[in-house]
Amino acid sequence: MTTPLTRRDLLAASGSLAASALLPAIAAAAPAKAAAATGATLSLAPMLLKLRHTWTIARGSSDEKKNGLLTLASGGITGYGETAANKRYGQSWESGEAAFAKVKSACEGLSPWEHLAWLERAEEAAGGDSQVVAALDMALWDWKGKAVGQPVWKLLGVPTGRMAQTTFSIGIDTAEVMKEKVKEAAPYPLLKVKVGLPTDEENVTAIRSVTKKPIRVDANEGWASPEEALKKIAWLKTMGVEFVEQPLPAAKNAEMKAVKGAAVLPLVADESVLHAKDVPALVGLFDGVNAKLAKCGGITRAYELAALGRALGFKLMLGCMIESSLGIAAAVAVAPLYDWLDLDGNLLVANDPWKGLTLSDGRWELPGAPGLGVVPA
Repeated sequence: MTTPLTRRDLLAASGSLAASALLPAIAAAAPAKAAAATGATLSLAPMLLKLRHTWTIARGSSDEKKNGLLTLASGGITGYGETAANKRYGQSWESGEAAFAKVKSACEGLSPWEHLAWLERAEEAAGGDSQVVAALDMALWDWKGKAVGQPVWKLLGVPTGRMAQTTFSIGIDTAEVMKEKVKEAAPYPLLKVKVGLPTDEENVTAIRSVTKKPIRVDANEGWASPEEALKKIAWLKTMGVEFVEQPLPAAKNAEMKAVKGAAVLPLVADESVLHAKDVPALVGLFDGVNAKLAKCGGITRAYELAALGRALGFKLMLGCMIESSLGIAAAVAVAPLYDWLDLDGNLLVANDPWKGLTLSDGRWELPGAPGLGVVPA
């Protein structure tokens, strides 16, 4: 007996089909050598990013980030992608290396033009290391864009003139240091403030004392109960905050209905949503969903998530990990599909090894160069 397809199942399938439709047979526009490519060489190397400031959120602190540079070469063309491990999801550089080895074996012999086959095999092989799938997807798009001489966003059919301003993130610190960080963020029109500790009110008050800019807040699962979350949210509204990300731990999603019902600010899911398949269950619990390429599995899956989230009535936010301009460029390619942007990971890095992106009045410009539009610095 066939199980009936629910409306949510249909929407999920529609999102996948929408993204699949963006993967046409464009090989005919490529040089003969690239058009005839039948396999690819893959490699993964560490990429150590030094941070401008110690980065502190509700879960911990760091001064550097060990990301990875995934290289895909075929037909005389090389595409690049970036892994960005997040320990919240059980990932590390080491787990990424192990997942990459499995993905490399699983995808052996595939042509770079067989994009969805790469993703399906990679997702099965990588397990929870979506960062590796994301880097592979970035590299495939970068390769194809270079092969046909077009930027990735054009291949995706992404509209121009719809790029939202990005927030600039202020990590948790002492109130005085956070005030100094706000002053350093003078070029950026929107701020995102990390909260989730007992010092929340002191820190936000300090920030408000030195800026009138719009503020968005990310609790990173830092509040323990609906009561605590609602009290904090009510106070944050008095401080001119626009919305709040992930008030409660993802494990407490069942309690979010009560929070959403009484909250005086919009609520955005972050840790509660990794992949497009997670989105339907969040209806009635959040007002928006925050996608990140490293979480969902890359550019293709971020397109799917946007299609599904929009169909279900969510506001859409696109965020990032601590990443170089390579990872941010991949997000910029789909950014116009999203309402709110938090694409500042490269701005927090002191030794960004990639260049080519332009930020103007807080808006990333869609690059004109082929592929992802960035090159080694």
